[in-house]
Amino acid sequence: MINYSVDQSKQYHVQLGKGDVGRYVILPGDPKRCEKIAQYFDNPKFIADNREFVTYTGTLDGVPVSVTSTGIGGPSASIAMEELVKCGADTFVRIGTCGGMQLDVKGGDLVVANGAIRMEGTSKEYAPIEYPAVADLEVTNALVEAASAAVSAAGNTFNYHVGVVQCKDAFYGQHSPEIKPVSYELMNKWEAWLRMGCLASEMESAALFIVAQFLRVRCGSVFLVMANQERAAKGLDNPVAHDTDCAVRTAVEAVRLLIKKDSKKA
Repeated sequence: MINYSVDQSKQYHVQLGKGDVGRYVILPGDPKRCEKIAQYFDNPKFIADNREFVTYTGTLDGVPVSVTSTGIGGPSASIAMEELVKCGADTFVRIGTCGGMQLDVKGGDLVVANGAIRMEGTSKEYAPIEYPAVADLEVTNALVEAASAAVSAAGNTFNYHVGVVQCKDAFYGQHSPEIKPVSYELMNKWEAWLRMGCLASEMESAALFIVAQFLRVRCGSVFLVMANQERAAKGLDNPVAHDTDCAVRTAVEAVRLLIKKDSKKA
């Protein structure tokens, strides 16, 4: 395709080129989280800021790693992954927030997604709906190991969960489905996801998993559970969490584990 960037050495949206990012990239949605995540790197450097895409690059255990924000939802997340792969990245860890769905998934817990429900539009422009959105097993295993260590280090004051998450495009379609013209579909499908054991709802993993599978790269996801609307609806205690530090540390530690495992394979 045509590169519309003024600087032809840079990708149009992320404004990055080869050598600007490491093989391993952490993907938050919020651009303001990038600097916070980069503080866990050695010698982090600000690289680029264009639209919703902010990038820092540093090292972990001597290996170049990066963090790039994707904005909200599948369209911008898929753009980030497509262009980061062209810059040399091949391993991605999505880190963000989600809303719990099962009653045992509480605010403050972590969720590691091993698959995602494709109730969004971006992935449908890559693969037929019958094709599953599945996380990379190596990345998922690293995230589970890191999450388990984080829970133990915190004295088991919270839990982590591994399973399927639901991805949508409309945030308020989830939170106010009854007032939408297509309430019949939103509410019926939500009930189906609950009955199938879906852990949480978020907005990016389905697109990222499908794009990663198409591009033959690795991607996994870890989330902080902010709250659980199902617990609130049933009158149960519903703690609300905003501090993403534990999820960030889990993502960073997972990248360290992947670096070690990849170096042994090499």
